[in-house]
Amino acid sequence: MPNTQELQDLTTQVRRDLLRMVHKVNSGHPGGSLGCAEFLVTLYNEIMDLKPGFDMDGIDEDVFFLSNGHISPVFYSVLARRGYFPVEELSTFRLLNSRLQGHPTTHEGLPGIRMASGSLGQGLSVAIGAAQVKKMNNDSKLVYCLTGDGELQEGQNWEALMYASAKGVDNLIATVDLNGKQIDGPTDEVLNMGSVKAKFEAFGWTVLELKEGNNIEALIETLNKAKGLTGNGKPICILMETEMGNGVDFMMGTHHWHGMAPNDDQLADALAQNKETLGDY
Repeated sequence: MPNTQELQDLTTQVRRDLLRMVHKVNSGHPGGSLGCAEFLVTLYNEIMDLKPGFDMDGIDEDVFFLSNGHISPVFYSVLARRGYFPVEELSTFRLLNSRLQGHPTTHEGLPGIRMASGSLGQGLSVAIGAAQVKKMNNDSKLVYCLTGDGELQEGQNWEALMYASAKGVDNLIATVDLNGKQIDGPTDEVLNMGSVKAKFEAFGWTVLELKEGNNIEALIETLNKAKGLTGNGKPICILMETEMGNGVDFMMGTHHWHGMAPNDDQLADALAQNKETLGDY
């Protein structure tokens, strides 16, 4: 089990990976990827109970579904660094015939990917279905899901939220990345959703608030607390406040890096702020 410093070192390397990936093809979504690096590193290396190798059915192990699939660069890096596929394959991101497409898909057979998530708003529904299957199979392991805050503007989420509480899907932990930004600007300006916490609670979910979503110790504490609340008849939601572009000073505090790749000079600056820890691909 890694310690906090090891998780931080891995997060730094994941940031380097994803920055180099989007730079190489001048395409991708670095902002949200950087903001969720600590979360995915912590989830896959500290929190989830995983078996060696990859089995699509995920029987007797925790499973994760990425709903906001445009942050695929960070997801691919975390999976590769966890051993699901060679780290060197990250260099094929968004290239023709690569298994690492801009949004995760399943027909390429990439280990670690259980759903295609190019269209936003669908991941929570899939995660709920997987959680119900685990209950039907007397599988005690958990299902995790990550969605974006802007993604909650998609109506399918609210049907899923209603269904999960009505059916007592209490082996599910859904995390919402509350970075307050989406591709067109601040979420409150694009479509103000009011209190997301009040909405989840009104739909019958147990809600935890994580104010320091880029703090690994806080992530471990909150995710473990969420695990302790499962099995009590209600689905669990973590409202995780993050900083889009976290770890790269000129990408933080703005929505402009949601879907824009750094140029050569910007990449060099960003990498200088995140010194190599485990070795680049």
